[in-house]
Amino acid sequence: MKKILVANRGEIALRVMKTAKKMGIKTVAVYSTIDRQSPHVKFADEAVLIGEAPSNKSYLLGNKIIEVAKSLNVDAIHPGYGFLSENADFAEACEQNNIIFIGPKSHAIRIMGSKLAAKDAVKSYNIPMVPGTDEAITDIADAKKIAANIGFPILIKASAGGGGKGMRIVEKESEFESQMDRAISEAVNAFGDGSVFIEKYVASPRHIEIQVMADTHGNYIHLFERECSIQRRHQKVVEEAPSSVLTPELRSKMGEAAVNVAKACDYVGAGTVEFLLDEHHNFYFLEMNTRLQVEHPVSEIITNTDLVELQIKVANGEKLPMQQKDLKITGHALELRVYAEDPLNDFLPSVGTLETYKLPEGKGIRVDNGFEEGMEIPIYYDPMISKLITYGNTRDEAISLMKQAISDYDIKGIETTLPFGTFVCEHDAFRSGNFDTHFVKKYFSAEKMKLQHEKEAKIAALIALKHFNDEEKQLRVPN
Repeated sequence: MKKILVANRGEIALRVMKTAKKMGIKTVAVYSTIDRQSPHVKFADEAVLIGEAPSNKSYLLGNKIIEVAKSLNVDAIHPGYGFLSENADFAEACEQNNIIFIGPKSHAIRIMGSKLAAKDAVKSYNIPMVPGTDEAITDIADAKKIAANIGFPILIKASAGGGGKGMRIVEKESEFESQMDRAISEAVNAFGDGSVFIEKYVASPRHIEIQVMADTHGNYIHLFERECSIQRRHQKVVEEAPSSVLTPELRSKMGEAAVNVAKACDYVGAGTVEFLLDEHHNFYFLEMNTRLQVEHPVSEIITNTDLVELQIKVANGEKLPMQQKDLKITGHALELRVYAEDPLNDFLPSVGTLETYKLPEGKGIRVDNGFEEGMEIPIYYDPMISKLITYGNTRDEAISLMKQAISDYDIKGIETTLPFGTFVCEHDAFRSGNFDTHFVKKYFSAEKMKLQHEKEAKIAALIALKHFNDEEKQLRVPN
């Protein structure tokens, strides 16, 4: 493999290109008009404009991207995450054009892209499932009876869904039909597919996911778990590895289940198997993401691996260079997604110019970044601008370093989720490890964060005053 086209933008495009460069592989960037000056465009060996700012006129143009790849004699395409990364038709088109798709085969993407098909595929492996329907709902009256048998509260979920779209919690039977109509309508609008199913609502779940890797020689491994329970609007904001609640026995069971999910669809490459963990530490298969995850750095750090390098090697037909017995967890890693969002205003997007943009540095600090000072945050794409990752020998060390790194981050011109990261790191529930996916709903409010800011400002002012008084006293001391 001599040349890779990265069909993405921002921090993930840059992160993939850095590994490719380390491996001696040339890179091609594609970009939209608004991303002309982006770091990933400057970093690549070659860069091609593919369209206007909206993603459906640029980064989602699979056929155009393949045309560019062919014209530049590209060997492989890395899709990153988002955009075309879980598009089975795009993966198939790459295969048909003799371009290596750095990811799973199209059939695996299709199976795992439908939550119902995924459930059906893993049945024979006895993987724990949340009680619910195993096929799409067609008759609402029958579905209502099934829901009553399962027991409320229940969850209505879009089969083709993700990111909380097409998802409705139904607390009681009288709300069932109206919530079903809303879920189907939202699923049609978001995915063009109104198929929904129902399952028991796990009241206090933790969101635990397992990183898996597989090669074309029948080798499967898992790289342990990530704790992803700190979310807003069903989207992760803070992730860590390992989880503070998994015992070695539970970790082994969940890892084995994740590998079996990968085997169920003949998976190749990097993937993530997501589970719900209830308050009694029972785990249930949720779904599989057939791509690299945003939070993959925390897994890389605790296992001392480069997942993108492994993706490229596996796509090139090489065997995995390690077996399960070679992998162990070392230390603890934490990741904060730095979104251009205002936590004091219901996490609404914050667009503007990065008037000041200085990143933290130091031992144990990693920033996967896709922006530079002076750039504008575009409204057309996901609002994540970077990822802040910290590593320590212990969880407490990683948390302390995260707080310090957040304070060393200097961003002016937009609002970000950095203050929310501080709020999380200082909250007793997070520090104790006793939290679930309802953390934001239970503990967070704009008022609480404002009070925290005021408290920190007062402490900083008192410290500054003490330093000033101490210096004054020293100046007054006669020789």
